[in-house]
Amino acid sequence: MKLSGITPSGHVQLGNYLGAIRTWAAEGGSGDMYFISDLHAMTTTHNPAKLRSLATEQLAILIAAGIPEETVCVQSDLAKELGALTWILECTCSYGEAARMIQFKEKADGQTGVRLSLLTYPVLMVADILLQGAAEVPVGEDQRQHVELARTLARRFNSTYGDVFTVPKAVTPVTGARVRDLSDPTRKMSKSTRDAAGVVFLLDEPDLVRRKIRRAVTDGDSVIAYEPETRPGLANLLDILAACTDSDPRDLVDAHATYGALKEAVADAVVETLRPLREKTTALLEDPAELTRVRKAGAARATERGEHRLQSALRLIGGC
Repeated sequence: MKLSGITPSGHVQLGNYLGAIRTWAAEGGSGDMYFISDLHAMTTTHNPAKLRSLATEQLAILIAAGIPEETVCVQSDLAKELGALTWILECTCSYGEAARMIQFKEKADGQTGVRLSLLTYPVLMVADILLQGAAEVPVGEDQRQHVELARTLARRFNSTYGDVFTVPKAVTPVTGARVRDLSDPTRKMSKSTRDAAGVVFLLDEPDLVRRKIRRAVTDGDSVIAYEPETRPGLANLLDILAACTDSDPRDLVDAHATYGALKEAVADAVVETLRPLREKTTALLEDPAELTRVRKAGAARATERGEHRLQSALRLIGGC
């Protein structure tokens, strides 16, 4: 079983969908699990009401995208179980192991009043993985160190107290298009960016999507060519169009004589790709009772899946 998560640090954007969510939906029914990691978003200053709203929005998007509802849950709905297991794992982890996590060093560097949770959240991430018995965790290089910590703590607990946890492994995720920011193609499109001009959010109105794409940075050359290294803005548009039309970006070069024509084609493709997702998501957000039902059912299934591991770990380490 694979476990994948998405953090509600901002509104879901085109890169999230084309790069991951669409793939998750295509793999639906495989027994994998997907969760909205809202507890992870609490490690730095945040607006509680906005976080709650973003988590609800992400839940609606995942279901609207076609991911089976029985495979989706919201992390905070398992706060009781995760809190208990995190404590057990903190009693298994050393301070040095937590402190040398690269993301902690980067985010805490030069900051005052750093929250303790920024140091300990990798252990919470380990609890996410071990509670559900995940054998594989698709992660990028920035999160691979955390999966290694999960492997270390699972082995240490199993050898010290008794065999409870599956030892997970990090795997390279199957990804779609690597979408770049339309205003600055040197960086990837991000849901947490402060400047939204170059970010297409999944719930943007079609007219707004078109405006953002028409303003996308390209370059001064008059000839359309697919050259990601030297012309990243133009390559980004071709990559997006290719992802939306299931094509190879190199095959799209000759189909558009001007940048304007290419941008219109990209805008049309993005709007049509997102239209059904946007409509289904909006309908779900307008039906809070249905979302509540989905959320409670997902929490119940995730709790049931992990309860025996938590109880076994508590008993073996000396509790209950």
